[in-house]
Amino acid sequence: MAASSSQAPSCEQAWLEAAQAFIQETLCPPGKGPDVQLTHLVIDCVKTIWLSQGRSQGFTLPLSYSFASVQDLRTRQRLPCCSHLSWSSTAYQAWAQEAGPSGVPLPRERLILVGTLTDLPGDLEQECRNGNLYVRDNTGILGCELIDLDLSWLGHLFLFPSWSYLPPARNCFLPAQAQKQAQSWTKKPGWEAHSIECSGEKSKESLLHPDSWRIIPSWWPSWQPCVCHRTECVRELELELELDGPLLEADRSKSDPKPLPRPSNSQDKKDQKGLVRDSRLLSYTGTVTGVLNQSAGLYELDGQLGLCFAYQQFHGLRQVVRPGVSLELQDVHLLQSVGGGTRRPVLAPCLRGAVLLRGFSRQKPETQSSHQAQGASLYEQLVWEHQLGLPVYLWATKALEDLARKLCPHVLRHHQFLQCSSPGNPSLGLQLLTPTLDVLAPSCCPSRNSHNEILEEPHHCPLQQYARLQTPCCFPTLTTLKEEGQRRAWASFDPKTLLPLPEASHLPSCQLNQRLAWSWLCLLPSAFHPAPVLLGVLVASSRKGCLQLRDQSGSLPCLLLAKHSQPLADPQLIGCLVRVERFQLVVERNVRSSFPSWKELSMAGFIQKQQARVYVQFFLADALILPVPRPFLHSATSSTPPKTVPTLPGGPHVEQSRLFLLSHKEALMKRNFFVPPGASLEVPKPTLSFHVSGNWLGGTQRKEGTGWGSFEPKGNENKDQKVLLIFLGSSVRWFEFLHPGQVYRLVASGPPTPMLFEEGGSSCISQRPLELAGYASCLTVQDEWTVELASSQDIPGVLDINKALPESSLTDLFSANFTDSLVSFSAEILSRTPCEPLSALLWTKPGSTGAVRGCVKLTVALETAGYEFPPHLDIYIEDPHLPPPLGLLPGARVYFNQLEKRVSRSHNVYCCFRSSTYVQVLSFPPDTTISAPLPHIYLAELLQGGQAPFRATASCHIVSVFSLQLFWVCAHCTSLCPQGRCTRQGPTCSAQTSISQASISFLVEDGTAEAVVACRNHQVAAALGLCPSEWTSLLEFVQGPGRVALQFTGPGAHLESSAKIDEPLTLFLRTLCTSPSVLRPIVLSFELERKPSKIIPLEPPQLQRFQCGELPFLTRVNPRIRLSCLSIQEPEHPSSVEAFVSSC
Repeated sequence: MAASSSQAPSCEQAWLEAAQAFIQETLCPPGKGPDVQLTHLVIDCVKTIWLSQGRSQGFTLPLSYSFASVQDLRTRQRLPCCSHLSWSSTAYQAWAQEAGPSGVPLPRERLILVGTLTDLPGDLEQECRNGNLYVRDNTGILGCELIDLDLSWLGHLFLFPSWSYLPPARNCFLPAQAQKQAQSWTKKPGWEAHSIECSGEKSKESLLHPDSWRIIPSWWPSWQPCVCHRTECVRELELELELDGPLLEADRSKSDPKPLPRPSNSQDKKDQKGLVRDSRLLSYTGTVTGVLNQSAGLYELDGQLGLCFAYQQFHGLRQVVRPGVSLELQDVHLLQSVGGGTRRPVLAPCLRGAVLLRGFSRQKPETQSSHQAQGASLYEQLVWEHQLGLPVYLWATKALEDLARKLCPHVLRHHQFLQCSSPGNPSLGLQLLTPTLDVLAPSCCPSRNSHNEILEEPHHCPLQQYARLQTPCCFPTLTTLKEEGQRRAWASFDPKTLLPLPEASHLPSCQLNQRLAWSWLCLLPSAFHPAPVLLGVLVASSRKGCLQLRDQSGSLPCLLLAKHSQPLADPQLIGCLVRVERFQLVVERNVRSSFPSWKELSMAGFIQKQQARVYVQFFLADALILPVPRPFLHSATSSTPPKTVPTLPGGPHVEQSRLFLLSHKEALMKRNFFVPPGASLEVPKPTLSFHVSGNWLGGTQRKEGTGWGSFEPKGNENKDQKVLLIFLGSSVRWFEFLHPGQVYRLVASGPPTPMLFEEGGSSCISQRPLELAGYASCLTVQDEWTVELASSQDIPGVLDINKALPESSLTDLFSANFTDSLVSFSAEILSRTPCEPLSALLWTKPGSTGAVRGCVKLTVALETAGYEFPPHLDIYIEDPHLPPPLGLLPGARVYFNQLEKRVSRSHNVYCCFRSSTYVQVLSFPPDTTISAPLPHIYLAELLQGGQAPFRATASCHIVSVFSLQLFWVCAHCTSLCPQGRCTRQGPTCSAQTSISQASISFLVEDGTAEAVVACRNHQVAAALGLCPSEWTSLLEFVQGPGRVALQFTGPGAHLESSAKIDEPLTLFLRTLCTSPSVLRPIVLSFELERKPSKIIPLEPPQLQRFQCGELPFLTRVNPRIRLSCLSIQEPEHPSSVEAFVSSC
């Protein structure tokens, strides 16, 4: 005890000496001697407050507290804190618990703050006041907020026993503010608002210094409910609450909402949507429960209301207003059902309204992200310059937040994206919103007059009237858009829809699963609500050789066309920001399944694997292209890190280039390359690459200033300039920009290198094949080289280049003399189906589920001039060209260059992809698919050769039946299945599922010609005129024997049957096939059995003998036309068909 008592005076003495030194250095006027009276007054005031808590533990001085100057707070106190000189630890803990379960209370520091209260931001003249309050001492000045200001306090010394300190927010240029636990902020007409922050009520006692220094002890207030100053304060609000989602889609998980009264007299507001409404003027008292966007002045009030300060000057208090702050709002506008993504009512004060802060927050400010602390000037620009109404403003702030999350910080810095527009430096964020804002907020609105808005009667402001905003669009991340496309694609994937039941019930397992292996879905922006806007940085992938859009979330492959039939050819677009409203989101579905038969199509367990390829395709003419500053682009535009160029001797680095005319581009695929002997011991692996061939135009050029110098002389002017360029590694990123008929510039940076682009440069192909192909040189494009689009007009002596794509004639295409030739043509893709591989090495056995990636067949309609009905052709794509290039979809127009033409054993011409094949999409599939009806023709028109349609409809009459087959086969191996048992031997088939199949052949005529029609499976029922129940019963009778075949031959159509003639089933079928139920008028939809690609000539007319009575006649008769049935329908008016036939 004696030791403790002896230490107390020494500790107090040390504390007093430190306090005296602080007061002399920080508070006394500089250059004068010690002010003993001021020192005693300050220390006595501190003692009084310290002893008021009644728990001084025998100490007359707060030894655990130390004085803090303004400079100390600025330089040492980096975290928010509070200090309560008159409080015990128990009192602080009780106060901290009232911060709420979701809020973190301000940490306590034992500091004493003393300073002079002033309204001058520095040692400035009186006219430079800005309406803010400050605490000043000899070390500096600090912003201050105070409740219940008395103007007579200005210029006097204050002791703050209870106060809070908020350091400057990160990346935010707001002044630091010393904070007490109560605050008042008002705005009245004609009077500048004062923002002062202090704790507690004013004491009636004051200690005066002879030199007008004044110390006012401040005590903690007794908290009482706030009462509105206006008698017409609205106590109960009739609110239109849309409870489907949070306010502005903000996270309210940390809020403590207060229940509001539900509407007492509900009205039907649906008719008012889209109409102009009047806002309600009222007063309201509440607590801030969330910060939605501090820079935009958006907050959450009482957990159920939105609060917008954007239409009132709100600069000094952005950091103070946070969850826990109590506000009193006077003459504030209430806007309900504003739409645009806002689902709660919003309170918004205009310049006439008043906002009074009735209580500070006890919570520690949350750490703000970069984008939350930026953009205040841009948001003010939206309100004051662009005159946005509140619904549009709320949508714009939400859109800017989404855009910032998409692009920052890897593509752009937040301050760069959210900077306000200035002459010659438009805001990037605002440019992305301008196309939508031009529609929502026309620029014809009158400018806002602050003076009239405050004083003029009747009152006019932007918040008086509003219309509910239907959300115009949204800016989802590329990953979100991709995932939503996949979700919709698989949600709409239904095997029963892709394979309609009448057709699917007759397909064996291998064909069934093969037909389901590939399908696609095209989604337009109109399919989403709100419509998404595609936004990202255009990059070129060096791993896949395709173009991609990239943002913070990831990348999305894309297919671009400059416009119809014009490919993208300018590599300068790499790194630009692309905004597109019109696009197609394509999802290609690849499925590996093992369905035994059509009966199990509803069982998802037979789907073994699902994969989706998602990409977008659009025209550059429909896009907004914005350049992005280059220093921020590498991480967003390159899929590989930049290679460090070694420093080589030989002087400074220069740029050298050479022009070349591209004549042909080969496919992008993995290739093997020639490796010189001794180069490496490792076995080379196939590398993704492509080749282009062309001609050099002039010699090498060097960079001179901003342009290119003259051509360097070439070694041999008469030497052929044909060159082969090899792109592999990172250089495959130029694949999508290189197209035949264009002139490009190959640019290389580095030390001056003579003969850089000449023969002898780096090459990975041996010389002998190059000489055989006619190339004078071969060059491997280095990874660090770049390609630029050039113009042939800059080259003297070069004529205009013909950019027309070479195409083969129909004579060359369908001639038997060119079976090994390479052909080129433009065509529209009619269908795309997986099929069995053509190669014997990839052939799959019958009964297997099929190879999903084995082969793809494209059926195309050739674009030929002078043909009303273009001929059809099949194109096969096999490995290593799988998966096919982007955009090869039904409905797309495509140019195919150097396809290999082949002829099948049935003399049909078809084409295959080769390594030299070049594909260029000319146009995308139409947004809306309208199936044109088949042309209605006479059968005789089919004898016109190339002018006849491949598919058509004809009204005709069934004359006789030639053959009929009904049988049941194993769904797995297609062997015959009598009584449902598979008959395959060695090895035995264990499948227990059988399917029915049928075929019929009959003769039709329409008075102009005859045709033999072949029908299969479900079409046989229509040909026999049977309803579904009759057809099912007939197939059940056939299941016993497993197969019934009838053949009608000869003039009298005699019956030849595989079964006994006297069997009831055979008698029934024979009677049916010769009855008027089958031999009747029909409307036949068909396609030619002989494809237009068949190269053997038609059979000439043959002499045929006819007997008319006793007289024989000889005449030439054309061969019968052979047709494949697509569908059979009954004529609507049989009499009209008979009249049609009789008129022929």
